[in-house]
Amino acid sequence: MTTNDPGHTGAVKATPAQLLEERLKTQTATIAVVGMGYVGMPLAHAVLEAGFNVLGFDVDERKITKLETGETYLRHLGEEMHVALAESDRFAATSDPTRLEVADVIVLCVPTPLGVHNEPDLSYVLDTTKLAASTLRPGQLVVLESTTYPGTTREEMLPILAASGLTCGEDYFLAYSPEREDPGRKGVTTKAIPKLVGGVDKISTDLAMLLYEQVVAEAHRVSSAEIAESAKILENVYRAVNIALVNELKVILDRMDIDIWEVINAAATKPFGFQAFYPGPGLGGHCIPIDPFYLTWKARELGYTTRFIELAGEVNAHMPLHVVNRVAEALNTDGKPLQASKVLVLGIAYKPDVDDVRESPAATIIDLLIERGAEVCYHDPHCPDFPEMRHHDIDMHSVDLDATVLRNADCVLIITDHSSVDYAFVGAESSLIVDSRNAMEGLEVKARIVKA
Repeated sequence: MTTNDPGHTGAVKATPAQLLEERLKTQTATIAVVGMGYVGMPLAHAVLEAGFNVLGFDVDERKITKLETGETYLRHLGEEMHVALAESDRFAATSDPTRLEVADVIVLCVPTPLGVHNEPDLSYVLDTTKLAASTLRPGQLVVLESTTYPGTTREEMLPILAASGLTCGEDYFLAYSPEREDPGRKGVTTKAIPKLVGGVDKISTDLAMLLYEQVVAEAHRVSSAEIAESAKILENVYRAVNIALVNELKVILDRMDIDIWEVINAAATKPFGFQAFYPGPGLGGHCIPIDPFYLTWKARELGYTTRFIELAGEVNAHMPLHVVNRVAEALNTDGKPLQASKVLVLGIAYKPDVDDVRESPAATIIDLLIERGAEVCYHDPHCPDFPEMRHHDIDMHSVDLDATVLRNADCVLIITDHSSVDYAFVGAESSLIVDSRNAMEGLEVKARIVKA
């Protein structure tokens, strides 16, 4: 048995790892979640439900105020989650980085976007690592959850933390556990999604596993942080490549007057050797459009070219232009040029039933329509205002979806198929619908339907 009582004869002082292990086992540890967004918010809630004290950190003062009052700012997560955090005496929100010193575990859930030349932008990861380093003390575990290229945890974060003078694996601990959030998916909580856990050393992995085993239903140990980082990249590259495949097939089969959706559903009847992926107007969200480029950048650093992945990126990036061309062709069939035509866009979020527009193809499509002279408006029940985006500046507000708006539109373009939209009503009141999501399938409507 170890003890920290200096008056105890023959006392052996507990190590930082032993002290942290005890606090994790007894759930007396404080877990700081840095970045209270789409990943950090549900993680903080899951950790709180597991019985730990939680400190939610964000540099955005508006989020801190809403976290303290329970005001909803991520609608797809529901009001209940926001209220549960605000009303718990085991949760506190702060924008003061010095308070990270009280945390036993610091989990970084920050964006990893791309730069102007599709190079990794690790500024958020590096800046928050520096915050953690500024208050680093013995007995702390730092975990990165942001998706990044293999080697980030060890090669980029470790030197910053080591500059504190403390020793990793003895004084403090460092691990990687990639987020696997799927915004908008019903009935699947953070707790239910299996977690990968890999540290820069064995003791870091052990301690991170001890935390996540209590937070999620399944935590899977891997041999290193690099394995966990690579697995996360593989998950998203796999999706990006397969989506590119069906997107390319869609363009070809469109010209052959063959319905790609029916083709996929037919192929999906095979009970082995096939997994259905579906085409769309382009890739959106913070993972699939971005993460493959983290790997291609790292590969180029090592002297390799990831031709297959980069080709998939090119195919997916072309889809917004394909959709706009289909709108122009559909209008032309009606004897109308795209220029000066009224186009109503349904849905600007990157996927159904969320308010998340990160990397949404809707922004690119709307910009292209405006460049060609179209008069564009949009309806999205989850996004009343078009938010600020890194590469787009669109000053628009959602319009009501009523009969007048639908009848006035020369073309209704479905980009995001939110479940709350009455597509039978849309089809009854519209003259032309360009459907990039197969939302109109099976509906008997008066509108002419063109799939894109």
